Amino acid sequence: MIDVELASDANLVVAIGRYHEPAMAEVFRRHGGAVHGLARRVLRSGPAAEEVVQEVFLDLWQHPERFDAQRGTLRSFLLARAHGKAVDRVRSETARRRREERTTRETALAGYDVEHQVHDLAVAEQVAEALRALPDDQRRPIELAYFGGHTYREVAAMLQEPEGTVKSRIRSGLGRLRAQLVEWGVEPAGVER
Repeated sequence: MIDVELASDANLVVAIGRYHEPAMAEVFRRHGGAVHGLARRVLRSGPAAEEVVQEVFLDLWQHPERFDAQRGTLRSFLLARAHGKAVDRVRSETARRRREERTTRETALAGYDVEHQVHDLAVAEQVAEALRALPDDQRRPIELAYFGGHTYREVAAMLQEPEGTVKSRIRSGLGRLRAQLVEWGVEPAGVER
């Protein structure tokens, strides 16, 4: 292979295209600090900057063909990628904050008060109690899917069960939950009387 310490950046990228890990390590040694510094300046956060650095170098590892030595240096390519990713994160975070602020304002304007919060907490406790009463083979998939945020396929893999079985158990469990909550006088969401 090549002597990575003496190789040009362009030759290192060619070696990266052949999955030569020492070439990737050398590119990171040469340019990682600059990429991290730029990301940190834009994001003003060490952990977020480290994530951007990881994304930039992972992208180089997976798609070295995107670098074109005819268009500029590897450092400028990596810095441009880092800048773009960092700016995207700033914009995303700004949008998230605006959404949260808007939701907070709308909730306040809608008159969401302590009484509503107490009611919601009581209902949440009833849901938790009804969930605890379910058999484990129904409770576990529901917890993973609805409270863990996993897809049916992921739940099936985690429980080492067929996906159809998991879906069926979730459906049955939700039916039992609903019946129990109705028995306790909790109105199911979306039902008007």
